[in-house]
Amino acid sequence: MSRYGAGARVHKLLMALICAGCFATPPAAADEVNLLALGDSLTQGYGLVESDGFVPQLHDWLRERGHDVRIVNGGVSGDTSAGGLSRADWSLTPDIDGMILTLGGNDLLRGLDPSVTQRNLNGILSVAEAKGVEVLLVGLRAPGNYGPAYKAAFDAIYPDIAKARAVPLYPDFFAGILPEGGTPSDAKDLMQQDGIHPNAAGVALIVEAIGPTIEQLIARIESGG
Repeated sequence: MSRYGAGARVHKLLMALICAGCFATPPAAADEVNLLALGDSLTQGYGLVESDGFVPQLHDWLRERGHDVRIVNGGVSGDTSAGGLSRADWSLTPDIDGMILTLGGNDLLRGLDPSVTQRNLNGILSVAEAKGVEVLLVGLRAPGNYGPAYKAAFDAIYPDIAKARAVPLYPDFFAGILPEGGTPSDAKDLMQQDGIHPNAAGVALIVEAIGPTIEQLIARIESGG
């Protein structure tokens, strides 16, 4: 073989290696985590500009901490737990990895039987379980104006469900702005004029308080449960 032929073969080999490096697939990035926030006006962001609502503020909080996450705003103002159950199946699309479930506030405002609320929430969780979706259940606490019996029955809904189904629980959506046992009237400067919905500053504190628990949800999803 001539010296020219050997040199040509080496040249071709080097070019092949260089091209292989050029087209090599880069390391795969971590997959985006897709969450559904299924709730009512507290989730939807009632009375606020869109960027000040619970979902956008939570999304920004998580992104600032390095999480590649998308949150679908499944909040519908005025929705009860029954309404949430009626749309749970089609809301939990195949791309959804986890759900933040915050329903029951409108059941409370209407004085509905807590056993009905509990049944509906269990129904939603059954849909999520069937679809293999990780869930964080977010609770609420009743004010005392419905009487001690109603308050005790309503307040027990969320911990009872969490214990029975082994589902992670964040006990109170308003924990970031209210002391335990407090009512929205105890945080007037963080509430809108209706006394029911938090203002933008209130939402920011709520997000800061619940954020680490959402991070735990993300970690469970990324680890495969």
